Amino acid sequence: MTEHQAAGRAAGPAGRAAGPAGRGPIAPERLTVVPANEASWADLDAIFDANDARRCRCQRFKVAGWIWRDTTLEERVAMLRAQTACDDPAAPMTSGLVAYVDGEPAGWVAIEPRPAYVKLRNSRIPWAGRNEDRDDDGVWAVTCFVVRRAYRGRGLTYLLARATIGFARDRGARALEAYPMVTHAGKEITWGELHVGARQVFEEAGFAEITHPTTRRVVMRLDFTP
Repeated sequence: MTEHQAAGRAAGPAGRAAGPAGRGPIAPERLTVVPANEASWADLDAIFDANDARRCRCQRFKVAGWIWRDTTLEERVAMLRAQTACDDPAAPMTSGLVAYVDGEPAGWVAIEPRPAYVKLRNSRIPWAGRNEDRDDDGVWAVTCFVVRRAYRGRGLTYLLARATIGFARDRGARALEAYPMVTHAGKEITWGELHVGARQVFEEAGFAEITHPTTRRVVMRLDFTP
């Protein structure tokens, strides 16, 4: 049992805090973000089971072919569990971060070396107007956010985006990229579309826009000083 899991179990019945307090922005002091291997599989599964992501399981960029044709839900669940190595704090690798608010599992962000996302390699969006080594594992990528309904609209994706920076840098990344959507005030957008994040989320974390390959998508990048 990790230190975080033990703290969560002390928070309330069945190891949970009573639930989200209020509906305002989440204060940083109420937030704990851990590498996925330091979280429990039950916690991560709870985050995915309560969202549109329950079917994809963050495998959109992991499956070389068409995700709905070439994999089953059971396979995608197993893939995510293997990639994250949940419940194994000693695991040498993991694939994302899990956010807790007052001990309650609240959100997830996928982050790994860019080549780990095989679908990105031949996707137009990351490479339009660019000429660089697509297999450079010194460049990491943030590809997906999942936030439980009770925590949406409260700034959690902003906090998760910031957490990816130290996570990648501490593991040897030279740069960190994201491929978010451009949103406009008054124009409705679904949570399913926003799984890649919104441009302003990464702007506030210090990323800079390097290309604008489509009207709705941009490539954001943060280069780390050696």
